[in-house]
Amino acid sequence: MDSLSSALGAISVTTELVVEELEPHIETLLTAVVKKKSSIAEQVVESGILPVLAQALRRKSTLTVQTARLVAELSKEACFRDSCFETGIVSALLTLLLSENQELLLHVSRAIGRICCNSNLQQDRLLRLGAVPRLVSVLLQYCENEALLSSCLLALCNLAGMDEEDGSTLVWEKRGHSDEDMHVFHGTSQHSFGFVSTVTVIRLNQWSQGQYSVSVEVVQKCSTLLKKEHNRRQTERRLLSFTCLGFFPKFYKIIKHSVRNIAKNRSRLKSTLFHTFL
Repeated sequence: MDSLSSALGAISVTTELVVEELEPHIETLLTAVVKKKSSIAEQVVESGILPVLAQALRRKSTLTVQTARLVAELSKEACFRDSCFETGIVSALLTLLLSENQELLLHVSRAIGRICCNSNLQQDRLLRLGAVPRLVSVLLQYCENEALLSSCLLALCNLAGMDEEDGSTLVWEKRGHSDEDMHVFHGTSQHSFGFVSTVTVIRLNQWSQGQYSVSVEVVQKCSTLLKKEHNRRQTERRLLSFTCLGFFPKFYKIIKHSVRNIAKNRSRLKSTLFHTFL
């Protein structure tokens, strides 16, 4: 903790962004955050170094990627997210979405996705600042980079109010279309025993040069096995009974919810539509 306090103190009194001087201190903070040391985000906010971090993001140097990663890690904590707009962190991140450095873009998109998680206010502010078209531009340009693709898609989900704190549970797949003006991505989150899955569908539809509509939709689908069983029992004019699942209350809750929507085999849970200009 002494090294952490020393790093925060050194950064807080910085008057010029000298990379060689700041780099070891940023690395100290990053190591502490990754190791999940308690209250690190609160200490960072209280130290008053966020404007310095914003300046480090704006400067094109070897420190930029390191600082972006630090900001992405700190953005997991609500106390840090609440301070990002006023200190210039968000505006710096949005500027960095124009970069061609894919590692930098990965950290920046992760930070943006986390900053707007569980906050309608922050989602609205990022939308007004033009986060969507920049994320879409990165997504389309680097769609072969799976980690960057997933990070951008998750950020779009959170801007739409889906509030996915951990995108590692979503497996993204691009669905093929003969129409090059339409891009469809499916993010699947598998639940208990594979009977029910929640699917996040993101559609990018180009309606003129450089102009896209972006729709984000969450649906729930049931497995083929469960649907066949339901249809068979309907034919026999018998009601489905899951009393045998009494020892698995969470599993039972999922099954009961899916059966209610099984007729359409798809239940729209939430959807959001953006219009974006690239």
